[in-house]
Amino acid sequence: MKYTALLFFYFYTTCLFGQLYKTTSFIAPSYPGAYQLSQYLPLLKGKKVAVFANQTSTIGNTHLIDTLQNRGITIAKIFAPEHGFRGTADAGETIGNYTDKATGIPVVSLFGSKTKPNAVDLKDIDIMLFDIQDVGARFYTFISSLQGFMESAIQYNKPLIILDRPNPNGFYIDGPVLEPGFSSFVGKQPVPVVYGMTIGEYARMLIGEKWLDWKYIRKEDKEKTLTQILGFEEKHTNFKLTVIPCKNYTHKSKYVLPVKPSPNLPDMASIYWYPSTCFFEGAVISEGRGTEHPFCMFGHPYLPDSLYTFMPVSKEGAKEPKFKNKLCHGWNVYEPGNLVLHKLNNQLHLEYLLQSFQLFPTKDSFFIAPTSGNEKDYFFNKLAGNNMLMMQIKEGKSIDEIRKSWKPKLDAFKLIRKKYLLYPDFY
Repeated sequence: MKYTALLFFYFYTTCLFGQLYKTTSFIAPSYPGAYQLSQYLPLLKGKKVAVFANQTSTIGNTHLIDTLQNRGITIAKIFAPEHGFRGTADAGETIGNYTDKATGIPVVSLFGSKTKPNAVDLKDIDIMLFDIQDVGARFYTFISSLQGFMESAIQYNKPLIILDRPNPNGFYIDGPVLEPGFSSFVGKQPVPVVYGMTIGEYARMLIGEKWLDWKYIRKEDKEKTLTQILGFEEKHTNFKLTVIPCKNYTHKSKYVLPVKPSPNLPDMASIYWYPSTCFFEGAVISEGRGTEHPFCMFGHPYLPDSLYTFMPVSKEGAKEPKFKNKLCHGWNVYEPGNLVLHKLNNQLHLEYLLQSFQLFPTKDSFFIAPTSGNEKDYFFNKLAGNNMLMMQIKEGKSIDEIRKSWKPKLDAFKLIRKKYLLYPDFY
């Protein structure tokens, strides 16, 4: 009897765990292109390298610059994006050129009046390397920095390597597509707010769709196919784009960033909400800078005091936030990242933007007006990529009506995007 019971238990548990094994698949972790050292170190050996990098450019706990130097690679120059090489500067803060104390390497800022390397910067450079963690929102300025870096590589005939990194918002596509006339550093190209591509895929699209400034490329080369453009013959130009791909990444992946990409995106909750709530930067509403949960806490002193109350204060990366040291009333949508994913359900959320406008007592001053008064100069319209969203909000359009207006251009973009993907898609 005892033997029979043990035998039954053995067969029961074997069947149970066998069934679980069949229905549960192991998902291997994703690794950025920087980890694939064997694929790009040979391309850098014996060369003077210029690296576009910041605090996210890491391999494990070691910065890419340290890794390369430890392997005998000569880093001649560092280029830095918004927030600086160490990633501590405020949004939009001007940073001058300097020598990095830790490495002794000269750092050139490419944010502000200067957004791309010039002839002097690249005079003694043999090859250019780009490794920056993007968050997958059009108005996050690193893809604009990427474009300038690529254009300089083309202009000055330098090979360019992009170490690709997973997109933490790369599992969906949504939002208005940028329209002609609304191009700026917070959105240069006709892509939606959430474009669902890695930095490497986006670079391929910039080339393939001829969205770069091609005035330095010979006329006959402009007509080349994507494959030819990604590797020009030596007799034409030294420029060649090489993308070192991520490992085990697909557009279904939910990649958790190991390093915060900028001071006001401290965790995955902020990163997931950012594409939806960054619109507040173009309005008088606090987007939560100066709080412990930027882009998850937002409001204004004039909104009803029955709402959630918070007070922005001066912090690293937000020295002068909106309404510093003043009580604001609004919302706190912060939850751990996995819960936010379930709530957002792979789309932008506009309900808080519409509600804050409806509740705001002086609607004529809700959107921050430029001194020019030109609709194309409204920062909100630059974020949206058009003037339609502002008009829709003012007219009281519903979320469904707004989303319906996005669909034709989103569908057209999806067809373009698909041509340049390096990884399996989410559908």
